[in-house]
Amino acid sequence: MPIDIERARRDTPAASKILHFNNAGAALMPTPVLDAQLRHLQLEADTGGYEAAASADDQLEATYDSIARLLNADRAEIALVENATVAWDMAFYSVAFAPGDRILTAEAEYASNHIAFLQVARRTGAIIAVVPSDDGGDLDVEALERMIDRRVRLIAITHVPTNGGLVNPAASVGRIARAHGILYLLDACQSVGQMPIDVAAIGCDMLSATGRKYLRGPRGTGFLYVRRGVLDRLEPPFLDLQAVTWVAPDRYEMRPDARRFENWERNVAAQLGLGAAVDYALGWGLADIEARIETLATELRRRLAEIPGVRDHGRRLCGIVTFTVEGKPPRDIVAALRQQPINCHASGPSSPLLVAPARRLAALVRASVHYYNTETEVAHFALAIAALA
Repeated sequence: MPIDIERARRDTPAASKILHFNNAGAALMPTPVLDAQLRHLQLEADTGGYEAAASADDQLEATYDSIARLLNADRAEIALVENATVAWDMAFYSVAFAPGDRILTAEAEYASNHIAFLQVARRTGAIIAVVPSDDGGDLDVEALERMIDRRVRLIAITHVPTNGGLVNPAASVGRIARAHGILYLLDACQSVGQMPIDVAAIGCDMLSATGRKYLRGPRGTGFLYVRRGVLDRLEPPFLDLQAVTWVAPDRYEMRPDARRFENWERNVAAQLGLGAAVDYALGWGLADIEARIETLATELRRRLAEIPGVRDHGRRLCGIVTFTVEGKPPRDIVAALRQQPINCHASGPSSPLLVAPARRLAALVRASVHYYNTETEVAHFALAIAALA
């Protein structure tokens, strides 16, 4: 059913104070998410950190169930970690690479991920192979299929690159990975919370995500999905007493579930906030959230296209709208808007260094909408850009 905008904005007090189009950076938290954290912080102050954690154990366990429902996964396939970077790194660095193993990735892969590829290639002799994009910027699925051979150890792509509205064909990639028995790691940092995500339909073996973006959760939260069938093919890059049981002086036993990728110390208040954010999103319905975001983003693109000197970028197009204003550095635009007050983001070059210079875009303004934004805000944002153009 359609999103109840009035209720969504009542639940988001900051929405009445600021026009927030930086949801791809960190969305505004709704009141239930803030309340979940404050309650636990007060409990820690009143009773002690260990004691508060013990009393919240059932709530924390429920967070695993909520995330599993969000992804159509099993709770045993979920690990709670500090952020999406930790989630992705724990997955990637758990793969044992040998000289000549190939890592297939996309041109629009997140820069930090590609840096990890470079480090592992230097350490192990693995080879990075970049799948070309099609004319619209998506990963070229036919090219990916042609690049498959017995040396491919991992396919790792970003579902929604951080610097544009592009949505890569994750499920098509998954079908190829499954057909060839290749591990598949999906960075879903910008897509989880913005659209329905079904790991069974996508066919990924591992998926990393954050709480702070479209899920509207706290900063410093993330989670990792690891398919049960591949757990024993992965060796976490570090272990502690959360991940294993020390059973003899010279032996330990790994946990049988995805929590082997966790470590013991955690921000309980933030993770309870993450659970509240997931439940809040599920309460709205991810299909309805996606439809609302698409409507707003389409209207924003339409209005920006009418402004002389403004150019948008992308093909299939989610809630991340990136554009340039002729003669205006993005950072200057963001700073000017912040005084109004309007939040958006200045994003660096939108393609990694591995792409030919002719295909790389310069820095961009990134405006990312969410379901609690309004058509009036879209119109106001476009007028503010027109005044700066």
